[in-house]
Amino acid sequence: MTSSTPPCPCGSGQTYSLCCQPIHINVKLATTAEQLMRARYSAYCKQLDDFIFRSWHPDTCPPPGLDHSTHWQGLTIVCCEHGAPGDKAGTVEFIARYQDGLQTGELREISRFVFENQQWYYLDGTFPVKTEKVSRNAPCPCGSGKKHKRCCGK
Repeated sequence: MTSSTPPCPCGSGQTYSLCCQPIHINVKLATTAEQLMRARYSAYCKQLDDFIFRSWHPDTCPPPGLDHSTHWQGLTIVCCEHGAPGDKAGTVEFIARYQDGLQTGELREISRFVFENQQWYYLDGTFPVKTEKVSRNAPCPCGSGKKHKRCCGK
């Protein structure tokens, strides 16, 4: 890649012009749920609201109007289940890193996709709860100020 061919924000390793841009401008359709997930992530990076809403299933699409104060900094695909050519549904679990003002963080989502009318659509997503084992002598996560073993860990 040269400086005149920027990498795709989705992290595929390809240039934007060969990866997500053709999907964004309707030159081609996403052939898998993961490919649509990557294209949607790139669309958020590039603030392409038209594509974001066009790729959202009509039954779950919110009204237009997105907040673009978040700056997306990287995408990691954790796993995909189904969502290949010939499937009617699929899920993609991902982690998207972001910066919003001075705050940085990660968004982890399990997105559901459906294949209808010869194309993939984003249906909805859930946010898996991160569970960590709390040691007996650690402060209780409930915020009581007590040790876990003397509070919720009884």
